[in-house]
Amino acid sequence: MSEARISTPIISLNNVTAGYDGRPQINGVSIDVMPRDFVGIIGRNGGGKTTLLRVILSLLKPMEGSVSYHNDKGMKCPYLHMGYLPQHSIIDTSFPICVAEVIEQGLLGRHNSIQKKARTQLMEDIMDEMALTHLARQPIGQLSGGELQRTLLARALVGQPQVLVLDEPNTFIDKTTTTLLDNVLDRVKQHTTIIMVSHNVEDIKKKATILVEMDEQAHITR
Repeated sequence: MSEARISTPIISLNNVTAGYDGRPQINGVSIDVMPRDFVGIIGRNGGGKTTLLRVILSLLKPMEGSVSYHNDKGMKCPYLHMGYLPQHSIIDTSFPICVAEVIEQGLLGRHNSIQKKARTQLMEDIMDEMALTHLARQPIGQLSGGELQRTLLARALVGQPQVLVLDEPNTFIDKTTTTLLDNVLDRVKQHTTIIMVSHNVEDIKKKATILVEMDEQAHITR
């Protein structure tokens, strides 16, 4: 793994315990994520990988401890602009929505800061990069697993997030999507912090600047 850049952390978890229905899934986790880090998260099923992501995304409030965010000037801020690719299995493909509409959801929080012409260009660029232009009006229920994953990744990327969060992106994908994913990660890691859960330990070790092994607690290697 390459050496991480030294600066103010963009995300800091301080002694975080979190879980569901009063039962902790992660205990006493402390992690500093630096700008442009590539954080690889590995570990057994049930070890708290997705719980950790939900805490980072502010989708789950810690039972104990704290999470803080810092902007590119090193100042504390209430949130960061994050793009999120959830696990394939939680997506309701019966919902009547097409590829372009799914991708546009990634711009909803940025409508006030991006003009219409620029939003249109962002949509066109990401659909082209993810080989989805010809599927723009296709209902998501008619997509293959690889096409759906590319659509969800495009949604996560279209708003040019500060942090890209990926939960097992290599699940249910074909060779074309695997290649596109690798190319996209190579491009965005130059200016984006990436946090990725993966079962492919050897591959994630090659990509990551920081490796987090979850087993209720976090074992961190830089």
